[in-house]
Amino acid sequence: MTRQADQSHVIIGRIVGVYGLKGWVKVISETDPPDGIFNYSPWLIGADATARKLSERKLHGKGMIVHLDGCDNRDAAARLVGQQIAVTREQIPPARDDEFYWFDLEGLAVVTTEGVALGRVDHLFSTGVNDVLVVKGERERLLPFAWGDVVKDVDVKHGRIEVDWDPEF
Repeated sequence: MTRQADQSHVIIGRIVGVYGLKGWVKVISETDPPDGIFNYSPWLIGADATARKLSERKLHGKGMIVHLDGCDNRDAAARLVGQQIAVTREQIPPARDDEFYWFDLEGLAVVTTEGVALGRVDHLFSTGVNDVLVVKGERERLLPFAWGDVVKDVDVKHGRIEVDWDPEF
């Protein structure tokens, strides 16, 4: 899951194409695991956050296709292409004490253990080995989200991440 559309919505994917003639759309999920996107309904589609329920879903090759209520032909499906899929924050289960959602980390201030401000978390990405914080301040830094080694403390409530990191690096 990624950046919030606003404080009350969390983006979980996007519609990337049409499939067939009966209103099915291709989706890309930003949930982990990817088919976790199917656990949420209704989806809030587009900038106006129109609520749409999933009527059918399928894993298709390496991707996923869905049929949304009220989307019954190719033209209606085509109008949805490019739209983000979001859900309300209330639909997201609380993170465990030792886990964080990426969207909760985005925007947090990053400071070293010596109190040097490095910037704010712009976004995160995964390398397969670990997640990486993209911190933007006077310059951009890529910090591994390695708990204990690099990341010493995360305080979402106070908007701060403490890291053991050389500010010159």
